[in-house]
Amino acid sequence: MAAAMSSAFDLSALAPRPPRPAGAPAPAPAGPNGLAPVVLIDEANFEAEVVLRSQQVPVIVSLGTPDYPQCVAFDEILERAALAAGGAWVLAKVDVGLNPQIAQAFGVQSVPMVIAMAAGQPLDSQQGTFSEDELAQWLTAVQNAVGDRLTGPPLPEGQEPERDQRLVAAEAMLDEGDLDGGIAAYELILQSEPNHPEALPAVRQLRFLQRAQAVPDGAVEAADANLGDVDAQLRAADAELLAQQPDACFNRLIAVFRIGDADMKATTRARLLELWELFDPAEPFIIAARRNLANAMY
Repeated sequence: MAAAMSSAFDLSALAPRPPRPAGAPAPAPAGPNGLAPVVLIDEANFEAEVVLRSQQVPVIVSLGTPDYPQCVAFDEILERAALAAGGAWVLAKVDVGLNPQIAQAFGVQSVPMVIAMAAGQPLDSQQGTFSEDELAQWLTAVQNAVGDRLTGPPLPEGQEPERDQRLVAAEAMLDEGDLDGGIAAYELILQSEPNHPEALPAVRQLRFLQRAQAVPDGAVEAADANLGDVDAQLRAADAELLAQQPDACFNRLIAVFRIGDADMKATTRARLLELWELFDPAEPFIIAARRNLANAMY
């Protein structure tokens, strides 16, 4: 397999074009998995059917011309392979005579030429024809190089993506009221995937919920009566946040930060950072709290 070609071609000039004129290639019909296995490409649909499509599955761009019998014969081999692949990859056919800008962007010097695209970038290229067996080997190498970096074909309309069974198990425990079991299940995921996009925020939220639910009644009043007790202030802040009073929670902790010694400052700042992770950083009350803490620090 040739070396990766991600920096060899300049595709920047092939921005989306206006609607195609009469007689230009029309969008190909979708197959059972939502993708057309073979697509005719021009400048108008290059962005959608090559660059963006290659975010889902590998796209094999075939550059040739119907004027050359070897191009026609090679495209027949490619089309059979694309149909047999069942959507694992897409064949994008380009007539270089009708689309000189595409040919120029790919640096075509002779045809036929095939280029493997993945994640919007050229991955590998081959010039000339090769047999069906050689093509199969090359396609396997391309797919192995891509690995699991792509999103896969779009789901049929109305079909939901398959849930991670580890998440399903954790959610089932929570539905049964097993908070400890749910946290443990999510933490098990984080052992192998520390930044898992669902497990990480779930653990943060559940840990807070577990701690806040244990705060005794009267925690806010007790903290107000003893401003120097940092543990009382932390408990009161948890109670306020659980009661959906984020401004009161954060203002309390920032007030403790202002008057506290070095240890109290470190403790309250750490708790603020922890609680902020429970929310979208664009929330107005998060932005205000960060600004107030910065003012208290300097």
